[in-house]
Amino acid sequence: MTTRLAPGDAAPDFTLPDADDKPVSLTDLRGRKVIVYFYPAASTPGCTKEACDFRDNLAELNGAGVEVLGISPDKPAKLAKFRDKEGLTFPLLSDPDRKVLQEWGAFGEKTMYGKTVTGVIRSTFLVDEEGRIEVAQYNVRATGHVAKLRRDLKI
Repeated sequence: MTTRLAPGDAAPDFTLPDADDKPVSLTDLRGRKVIVYFYPAASTPGCTKEACDFRDNLAELNGAGVEVLGISPDKPAKLAKFRDKEGLTFPLLSDPDRKVLQEWGAFGEKTMYGKTVTGVIRSTFLVDEEGRIEVAQYNVRATGHVAKLRRDLKI
C-alpha cells in the first residue's frame, strides 16, 4: 500500500528538472504557498484539461500568493512540447524514475476501467509557507478539479 500524505505532514522536498531541463526545488519556494499536482502523462486528454484549467486560473491563484507546479513521469522534451502546444505558464517537472511520485503517495495501485493497475495517481497538494501539507487530495478528477480547489481555498 502506498503511503499517503495528510495535512500537517512535512512536504517531501524535491529538486526536479523542468521542461527546459533547469532544476526546480520545492525549498526554493518556501515562504509561499505551492500547489503541487501530479498527473499521469502530458498531452493526454484528461491531463491536458487539468493543465489548461490550472493555466486559466493561474492569475487568480498567483494573486492569492499560490504558485503551481505540475509533476509527471514525462521527460523534459515531452513536457516542453506540451507546455508550448497548450501555452502553459507554470513549471512542469519531470520525474521519470517516479521517486518523488512515490514519496508523495502519487504512484501505486489504482483502478482504471474496472482493472487494478500500477501507475500515477492523479493527486493535488497545497503546501503552506513553512513546507507543510495543508491540503492532500488523491484520485482527483481532471475536469472541474481546479474550480473545486479554488472554492475550497476561497480563491
